[in-house]
Amino acid sequence: MGMLKEFKDFAMKGNLVDIAVGFVMGAAFNKVVASFTGGIVSPLIGLLFNADFKDLKYIIKDGVADESGKVTGEVAVLYGEFLTNLIDFIIVAFVMFMIVKAVNKLKKKEEPAPAAPKGPTQEELLAQIRDLLKNK
Repeated sequence: MGMLKEFKDFAMKGNLVDIAVGFVMGAAFNKVVASFTGGIVSPLIGLLFNADFKDLKYIIKDGVADESGKVTGEVAVLYGEFLTNLIDFIIVAFVMFMIVKAVNKLKKKEEPAPAAPKGPTQEELLAQIRDLLKNK
């Protein structure tokens, strides 16, 4: 029973919960960005190539089409899908950068600790002691 309580304490720590919430929100945001890229950006870029941007590929070896029309044995570099995923990543990274920048700006800036008051130097203290001893 002690291990279960220890795990519960660990799981309920503030930082872990924050990370979990951030992870879930990031996954949902990634779907939104993928939808934006796939539904808006890719078709617009695809207009330049007269093809669906995500389906662009460089065929290294042609495949053979069977009677159902399915191509087998084709070897191709799927650069359109890679570029779409790269655009997704850049959008997500930029938005995360802007969020972190905004959060850092909103955080209360820590005041630097006040400098310790300057006291007399060692020589000044020795001079004071000397003067006190002279007066006795």
